[in-house]
Amino acid sequence: MKRRGMFSSSSNPMFREKTLQRAAQNTLDGDFIKISGDRMTVSGAVNKSLILGAIMLLTAVVGFTYASPVLMWGGAILGLVTVLAASFKPEWSTFLAPLYAALEGFFVGSISMIYAAAFFPGIIFQAVTLTMAVFFVMLFVYKMGIIKVTGKFRSGVIMATGAIFLVYIVNFALSFFGINLPFLHEGGMMGIGISLVIIGVASMNLLLDFDNFDKGEKFGAPAYYEWFFAMGLLVTLVWLYIEILRLLSILSSSD
Repeated sequence: MKRRGMFSSSSNPMFREKTLQRAAQNTLDGDFIKISGDRMTVSGAVNKSLILGAIMLLTAVVGFTYASPVLMWGGAILGLVTVLAASFKPEWSTFLAPLYAALEGFFVGSISMIYAAAFFPGIIFQAVTLTMAVFFVMLFVYKMGIIKVTGKFRSGVIMATGAIFLVYIVNFALSFFGINLPFLHEGGMMGIGISLVIIGVASMNLLLDFDNFDKGEKFGAPAYYEWFFAMGLLVTLVWLYIEILRLLSILSSSD
C-alpha cells in the first residue's frame, strides 16, 4: 500500500502539503522507502534551527543598533519573498533559510527598538523571555502527548491562522485609507483578549512545526528539508514574538 499525503498540510506557510508530498515522492518507491542521497533527521533540523537563530540574533543586533524604516520594512518584505521562494523551491532552502534569518533579524531588531523607545527598554527582555517560555511549554506539551496533532487539530489551527492573516491583510489594506479595524491590537479588555487569542493560535502552530520535524525524519524527506523545516519554525517564532511584544505594549498602555 502506497503512502499518500504523508505530510499533512500545516497552517505555517513553510509547510504546504504540495511541497511536502513532493519530498515524499522523491524518497518513496512503491511500498518501500527509497534512499536517494542523505535524509533529514530531527537532530539535523534542530541544529539548523540553532544556526538560523544565531544568524538572526546577529543581524537583530545590527537592526536594533541602527533601527530604521529601511531595515525594518526591507527585512520584512524581502524576508517574505524569501519564504515564498522556499515554499515553491524547498531544495533552495540550504541558502534561502540563512538569508531569511538574516533579513528577519533586521526586521526584528528594528521593530524591537521602536517598541523599546515607545514604551520601556525592558519590554524586549520580557517579550524574548515569554516567547522562549511558550516555546518550551509547547515542546513539553508535544513530547508528552498532552495535545496530539491529529488531522482535526491541524484543520482547526489552519482555519484559525488563515482567518487571522485575512484580518491582517484587510487591516493593512484599510490603513491606506486611514481606517483601522477596531480592537485589533488596541487597548482595553477586548484588545487584550484578541491579542491573547492570536498568541494562542501562534502557539498551536508550534505543535504543527514539531510534528513536521518528526514526520520529515519518519518518512525520509531529503536532507535539505532540515533547512526548510528550521526556516518554518523560525517563521512561527518571529510571529509569536511580535504578537507577545504587541500584547506587552497594550498592557503597558493600560497601566
